[in-house]
Amino acid sequence: MADGIGRLPLRGAEVGLRLAWGGLLLLSPVRLLRPVDPVTTTAVVTLRVLGARHIVQTAVTLWRPTPGVFAGGAAVDAIHCVAALALAAVDSRQRSAARTDAAVAAAWAVLGAAVARDRGDR
Repeated sequence: MADGIGRLPLRGAEVGLRLAWGGLLLLSPVRLLRPVDPVTTTAVVTLRVLGARHIVQTAVTLWRPTPGVFAGGAAVDAIHCVAALALAAVDSRQRSAARTDAAVAAAWAVLGAAVARDRGDR
């Protein structure tokens, strides 16, 4: 692993979980959609794009695992959360999926912010 990832357990967990989540979104979007919304081509493509975004974010984090990069990732996740909440507010057909997506994005934002602040001195 890149220097700085393995040193702090929370960083390693965030990177591993994000990589797994991105892979799941890319490879199994239908399984993720079925419980929350009808499966449409648009929804499948959207989840695959989100999966690719998580994989790219993981790669950037591995390349430069600094608090600033984790904070930047948390900001991207927070913006994603707000966008999903806006979609839920204006599109009743996608409300359930958008709310679920917002909750997941909020969890990523909180985890990313915690990692950005973690200095490993506990």
